[in-house]
Amino acid sequence: MPPDAAAGGAPREIMIKTLRYRPDVDSKPAWQTYRVPFTEDMSVLQGLQYIKDHLDGTLSFRWSCRMAICGSCGMMIGGEPKLACMSVLRDYYPGELVIEPLAHFPIERDLVVTVGEFVKKIESIYPYLIPKTARRLDEGEYLQTPLQLARYETFSDCINCMLCYAACPQFGENPDFIGPGAMALLQRYNGDSRDGGEEKRMALVHTENGAWSCTAVGYCSEVCPKQVDPANAVNQNKTRSALDYFLRFLGRSVDVRSAPPGGGAP
Repeated sequence: MPPDAAAGGAPREIMIKTLRYRPDVDSKPAWQTYRVPFTEDMSVLQGLQYIKDHLDGTLSFRWSCRMAICGSCGMMIGGEPKLACMSVLRDYYPGELVIEPLAHFPIERDLVVTVGEFVKKIESIYPYLIPKTARRLDEGEYLQTPLQLARYETFSDCINCMLCYAACPQFGENPDFIGPGAMALLQRYNGDSRDGGEEKRMALVHTENGAWSCTAVGYCSEVCPKQVDPANAVNQNKTRSALDYFLRFLGRSVDVRSAPPGGGAP
């Protein structure tokens, strides 16, 4: 049945053109178009679900929470990396809406991309706290001040939706580039006053495929649905990498977590 008018007004119809690829039957990706009834409050994800439920049960795509928390439904919507649950069909009416898998990733099936290499990048940056010193239970928690929390809190909002990777031209040219999402998560832990694993992570930042591969386009931050600002994370890591290089000649080291919020040395 078409969407109920009571759920958001009388339904209209929009043409949704999706890229299809089923490796078991298709030799290459091809386009398929569907006529989808929609109401004012329907998301692009709901439009895809309507296709799946009523028009073509073979269409494959990822989704889970429907609330921009899980990051599963990232795809190219109207040529831009977006979450399908945060995009609404009315914004694309009356034109034809074109939906594709996320750019720069191998297509696994239809709108589903392979995420294995992305997961490896996340794992490579030690995505967990590495305590500076061991602490017994009877010694209590690792305490932080509000200012210490503020230094990394923004970067902790990343939902691993990979939109920033689809927006990154450097990742498109060089899949080995660590990328903006992993760099933001790296900064989340390096900026944490409780963490002692910065030296391990900076070894990755210094490499050819680390922070210095970034060409500073900044589109990654524009498409981020959680305002994480991964471009800022990359810039902070470039600053720290340059500082580390300079301090080697002086035989010194510095903990930037004791520096002012701008990232400079104390």
